Amino acid sequence: MTTQAPASTEVELSIGGMTCASCAARIEKKLNRMDGVSASVNYATEKAKVAFPAGVDVADLIATVEATGYSAALPKPPAAEGPTGQAGQAGQAEPVDELAPLRQRLVTAVALAVPVIAMAMVPALQFDNWQWLSLVLAAPVVTYAAWPFHRAAWTNLKHGAATMDTLVSLGTGAAFLWSLWALFLGDAGMPGMRHGFELTIARSDGPSNIYLEAAAGVTAFILAGRYFEARSKRTAGAALRALLELGAKDVTVLRGGAEVRIPVGGLAVGDRFVVRPG
Repeated sequence: MTTQAPASTEVELSIGGMTCASCAARIEKKLNRMDGVSASVNYATEKAKVAFPAGVDVADLIATVEATGYSAALPKPPAAEGPTGQAGQAGQAEPVDELAPLRQRLVTAVALAVPVIAMAMVPALQFDNWQWLSLVLAAPVVTYAAWPFHRAAWTNLKHGAATMDTLVSLGTGAAFLWSLWALFLGDAGMPGMRHGFELTIARSDGPSNIYLEAAAGVTAFILAGRYFEARSKRTAGAALRALLELGAKDVTVLRGGAEVRIPVGGLAVGDRFVVRPG
């Protein structure tokens, strides 16, 4: 007498909220801890391929991912096509620019961080009370532009984990908070304060130094990396979708001795279909 292992079902989930490879590793680890579940998470495609037994539901998988601090959903079905082969009205709508929020934060960060870095690195640009202008320019960068890093760091902290976002949030936050202390409680806010630029290492007076250029500059550089990474992934995905669009949309099947054309998605196991040259 032999017993067969229960059959498993495979599903592909769209994962949202991942910012680095460690995020994918955390989700994969959480899913694989479920009884009978085998998961593989791809950070580049933001997909999770999961095999699960009959006792597990897709909703349980989604709940596990959400409990880890990320979002999960079943992929959207392809747009239905009419008799002429054209997509319906929903498919003709303008595509959503997913990079727009990231691009807005990047433009804001670069536009405000450049003068902050310039004033901190070039003593000739340091006029009286220049440090207060740096604070005004750096504040939106560290708060608005860097908000995705702070939000991701807080989410990971609630789940007892640390990622690259944690390092960025801690670094920029520490530099900004120290600068606030030095400006309001230290000597950095005094009129005539100058921030020298030297290539040597020497002891300095801490309460007289601000690091707003570090907080704003790091935020701008990390946002630029995230933006170009997202744009590259989107370009690669568009190229793959263009290749898939070259495939056949309809198939001719034999039913009752007659040839009938149906969408490829309508093929079922056992159907006999016609394969023509080319």
